Amino acid sequence: MATTRKSRHNYTPSEKVAILRRNLLEKAPVADLCEEYQLHPSAFYQWLKQFFEKGAAAFTPDKPQPGTKAADRKIADLEAKLTRKHEVLSELMEEHLALKKTLGEP
Repeated sequence: MATTRKSRHNYTPSEKVAILRRNLLEKAPVADLCEEYQLHPSAFYQWLKQFFEKGAAAFTPDKPQPGTKAADRKIADLEAKLTRKHEVLSELMEEHLALKKTLGEP
C-alpha cells in the first residue's frame, strides 16, 4: 500500500503575514486557514510567535550598517581629493592660457 505524501510548500514571509493577517484582522478561524493552505496548526502558531517576537523591529528606526561610517568617511575624503585636483587643474589651465596670450599663440 503506497502512501501519498503531501508536497511541502515553503511560504514566503509576505504569504505568512497575509495568512496571519486573515486570522488576526478578519477573524478567520485557525482550523479553516490551516485546511485552506494545507498547513499544520503548530506551524501557524510558530509563525504567530515569530511575528510577535520580531514585531518590535518594525517600530525601531533603521540603524546604519556597521561599515557605513567608514565608507561615508572614505567617500568624503575622495570627494575632497577630487575637488583639490579640479582646483589645481583649473589654475594650471588659467596659467597656460595666460602664457599663450603673452606669447601671442592662438
